[in-house]
Amino acid sequence: MTAAARDVRSLTHAAAPGPALGSLAPARRAALRAECTRLAELDDAEFGVRLLANTPTHEGRGPALLDRWAQAATAFGTELAADGGRRGSDAHGPGGRGPDAHRRDGHGSGARVVERDGGLGQLLLARYVSRPAPAVELYVDTLALGEELAGWLGWRGWFPAGALREAALAHETAHCLLHGDAPLRRALRKRVGHTALRLGRLRVRGHVAGADELAAHGYAAARCGLGRTPLLLTAALASAARALGETSGTALAGTSVGALGED
Repeated sequence: MTAAARDVRSLTHAAAPGPALGSLAPARRAALRAECTRLAELDDAEFGVRLLANTPTHEGRGPALLDRWAQAATAFGTELAADGGRRGSDAHGPGGRGPDAHRRDGHGSGARVVERDGGLGQLLLARYVSRPAPAVELYVDTLALGEELAGWLGWRGWFPAGALREAALAHETAHCLLHGDAPLRRALRKRVGHTALRLGRLRVRGHVAGADELAAHGYAAARCGLGRTPLLLTAALASAARALGETSGTALAGTSVGALGED
């Protein structure tokens, strides 16, 4: 039995279903709980492998390679959070913001936060946009379902109340840090270690699609002190959104396991 499976066996204090999950038929709700339990029994590393495997350009790449890349990218994000975002061009991170930037503006990106509906159909929790001005869009309908789901499944030990919003903001902060700091992006490529070209002793580091997403998830988990990867909850969210879509007759747009985005 994996460590994750042992953790699942110890979960208690599941809440009653809220208004969204309460609209499901009892049999469909039971099937959703079973599906989410199976997800929770997976190790966190498996979610990183799945994200990369579902990312274009990785077709045909083996699980061992994807696992190595996923763990390296996630660890980079974890360490970036511990460093206060200072692994890039200088000791103060992008734009010389300094280690106290996260405390000053609440999420550290310097971007305006805009709350809106309409994320559930695309399974979007949050999105960082750089144009016309930097902003983090938070999708309150998806966040509300995520909070309801975490309580109903008894996952509050991993995802405390309110943590999903903070994790979404932290995730987009990581994208903002990477977007604004070329040395930081190079450091991520070096950490992942993909060689795109080799000429004698010269190696050219290649971009690994999805690595920035995994780094952002690692950053968010560390910044918010989550007990499990945010990818677990977003995978469960995808299952819940599909179940609700079946009830309402609304198809869920195709999406990756990340459930977050950027422009």
